[in-house]
Amino acid sequence: MQFVWWHWIVLGIALMLLELAVPAFFLVWFGLGAVLVGLLLLAFPAISLAYQIIAWTLCSVLFIWLWFKVFKPNIFKTRAGMAKGSLIGEVGLVTQSIRPYEKGEIRLQKPILGEDVWASVADEEIKIGERVRVLEVEGNTLKVCKA
Repeated sequence: MQFVWWHWIVLGIALMLLELAVPAFFLVWFGLGAVLVGLLLLAFPAISLAYQIIAWTLCSVLFIWLWFKVFKPNIFKTRAGMAKGSLIGEVGLVTQSIRPYEKGEIRLQKPILGEDVWASVADEEIKIGERVRVLEVEGNTLKVCKA
């Protein structure tokens, strides 16, 4: 049986509609691959079934790769489970004044271990609204300096 261009288009639309029932956001890429093969077959109708399936597989894998590497590179909203060394250098904004030997608070740009507000200490006085950089992690307190 030879697939005609509109078979691929219908298959692609069916896979994209099936995505509504299976909320994994994965079938849509196979559907887009099928639509692309249908358009390719419309332009070049002499392509054999084997090459159509190869093209569908390659297009689907390419769409999946683009989704995870280009369009959605940072899928992790928090940094839970990451080494504390990865926190060094993060920049935050002081929300409660920090004085030597007294804790203050900073708000980070991205949540770290599920929290975006952290208790902080510094060797110098840092006022509310100033930017700070994380130097070290000491338990659940961040040691910071002015950025």
